[in-house]
Amino acid sequence: MISLTSRAAQHVKEFLQNRGSGEGIRVGVRTAGCSGLAYVLEFVDKPDSSDERFVSEGVSVFVDPKSLVYLNGLQMDYVTEGLNSGFKFSNPNKTGECGCGESFTV
Repeated sequence: MISLTSRAAQHVKEFLQNRGSGEGIRVGVRTAGCSGLAYVLEFVDKPDSSDERFVSEGVSVFVDPKSLVYLNGLQMDYVTEGLNSGFKFSNPNKTGECGCGESFTV
């Protein structure tokens, strides 16, 4: 299960509306950083046949099966801290992260 807070869902909905197309977003992981894994987000115009689809707050969230192992239970929020804003990930599978917050360990 992947879920979005109402703030995150609203941000995605506005982005998709401004973009003019898209079925939702894809969340995945890639090897990166000093801790091993980093989150990857992209818009989905056409889901892959192997994608898992979750609907949260009216937004479709797609995850490939390999990433789902690392992301099951993930909650995404959209936060503003000072001059910065972006998605914040609460991942119950995470066992550690690097000091800069760019990557995590499972």
